[in-house]
Amino acid sequence: MKQKLIDIANRFHLYNVPNMAELAFGLDAGVVYDALVVAPSFTPYKLKLDETCAVTALKEGAYISGYLVEKDGMKIAWIKIGSSAGNLIDHLAICAELTFKKLIFVGAVGALNGKFDLGDVCTPSYSLSGSYADSYLMKDSIRETMLFQKVEPDKRFVDEVIKTGREKGCEIRYGSVFCTPSIALEYTHLDEIRSFGADLIEMETSSFYLMADLFEVPAVALLVVSDNSATGAALVGRTEEQQQKYEYGRSIVLPDMILTIAAK
Repeated sequence: MKQKLIDIANRFHLYNVPNMAELAFGLDAGVVYDALVVAPSFTPYKLKLDETCAVTALKEGAYISGYLVEKDGMKIAWIKIGSSAGNLIDHLAICAELTFKKLIFVGAVGALNGKFDLGDVCTPSYSLSGSYADSYLMKDSIRETMLFQKVEPDKRFVDEVIKTGREKGCEIRYGSVFCTPSIALEYTHLDEIRSFGADLIEMETSSFYLMADLFEVPAVALLVVSDNSATGAALVGRTEEQQQKYEYGRSIVLPDMILTIAAK
């Protein structure tokens, strides 16, 4: 863990009680978890992990929840959070109290061109920071900004994940990502957003990889394509065929890869 994250946690604790990860998510700071999964809106149940794993709901709230996923002696901590960069930064920051070997982000992503179909599982080649929350995280002064800067993953680890997935018959594709602060308002700026050259659009992966760098653990974001504004595949109102493709990516590929990555 880098000193910057230690300083963030220490300053946060000056004004708040300790054991925030346990209070918020029910996660035990004394356990070494094989992986921590952070998932806006997705629970282990939504990905049907309870069909192959023991899933314990530790804390369930209106906006955030914590779960323990166990299989063959492996322990995966799972936090369901709200969408947005700020939510991800805040809730991963309190997880600085925990010990885990890998960090996995799972979520939905929209496609901005015809290269990606619903249900495809992707991972960022880079993410463009479109949220000011990243500037709060990375800049010494909040008067500075890192808007639209590229945030890249550790591609050595991501390449290993892609290779492992391919060997299992799970295709994971690289795509460049634009991180938007608003889903409703992105549609009024689509032409400008596409001018950045991004393939995909979602809210959190630039923040996720910035936080992963501070944690200094192997990290990967897995994104299932939920809609495509270029081809007219809507987020709400999918056809039966589109829904089946989406469910395959979300309920078959994602859980398989989560368990595989955590076990490595």
